Amino acid sequence: MAKKKGPVKVGVVGCGAISAAYLSIGKTFRDIEIVACADLDRKRAKERATEFEIPRACTVKQLLADKSIEIVINLTVPKAHATVAMQALKAGKSVYNEKPLAVEREDAQEMLALAKKKGLLVGGAPDTFLGGGHQTCRKLIDDGWIGQPIGANAFMMSHGHEGWHPDPEFYYEKGGGPMFDMGPYYLTALVNMMGPVAHVSGCTRITFPERTITSEKKYGKIIPVETATHIVGIMEFASGAVGQITTSFDVWGAELPRIEVYGTEGSLSVPDPNGFGGTVKYKRGRDEWKEVPLSHGYVENARSLGVADMANALRTGRSHRAGGELTYHVLDLMHAFHDAADAGKKLEIESTCARPEALPLGLLDGEVAL
Repeated sequence: MAKKKGPVKVGVVGCGAISAAYLSIGKTFRDIEIVACADLDRKRAKERATEFEIPRACTVKQLLADKSIEIVINLTVPKAHATVAMQALKAGKSVYNEKPLAVEREDAQEMLALAKKKGLLVGGAPDTFLGGGHQTCRKLIDDGWIGQPIGANAFMMSHGHEGWHPDPEFYYEKGGGPMFDMGPYYLTALVNMMGPVAHVSGCTRITFPERTITSEKKYGKIIPVETATHIVGIMEFASGAVGQITTSFDVWGAELPRIEVYGTEGSLSVPDPNGFGGTVKYKRGRDEWKEVPLSHGYVENARSLGVADMANALRTGRSHRAGGELTYHVLDLMHAFHDAADAGKKLEIESTCARPEALPLGLLDGEVAL
């Protein structure tokens, strides 16, 4: 059967805060056309459709019944990711989930198995590793600027969301916490640069058993903390490199780098993986640190870049970069840090993935392939 041509029609499920970025930036990519948005709160869906000139606001059932829609962007809360994704796959649509891919490994495995059976694609956020900052780091490593990578450090230090987020409860539920909230950015960036992880160990703790919301909407509400809020993980990459990651909602302040990668010939300072651009610096031997001009575009907020890449893959038959194997491997790692901490020993990682293909040089805005 001949492949379809033209932009891939996309529907968005979940019209919360993050949807604004997808609905606005998604319009800039030539490979996708966002035609509908849906939410349990129909009023919110209508408001988003009006705000971003989306042709249709509808129910989730109506969106999934629309045969013209080929990709569903699933922006629901983490505990609903698997349910909505399975509904979309059963309706014959490929799925791009916000991070994490799912809360439980078993749910993600079921999604991937169904997608494979039906010839559909599954993947998800983050796509920040496709931005100019991280693609520049990838090129520097691939081109041998720091020699063979031997180690890495990654740090995400904060004091949580209850002081500013209007609905912070889910950050402290199972499937939340700093590792599941922010870990996908850091781990995806590391796997993109250094490849999959073979073994992990970890330590975790809950420093504050309860949190008090001080943001205006729910000021004074007490949140019971159900998940670890300070996690330290050690990674042994399949390549032989060794890395460490710390994610925390318990820290009042820190001056640590976001990510550093160390090689046999030098070191690399990697920008914040929660953004697309940033400053890249490298140090070779005993030379001073030097800032490197970014080699790739997409240096501003480009959320939907991963969706556009998935759409291009649907049309061309190639692999997409923020795909199911990568997003599942990251989910597996996040669980494994907690599992290793509970078991008190190093664990072997059962999943693996290929490093996603680097973006080509010279892309114009709105392009994902030459």
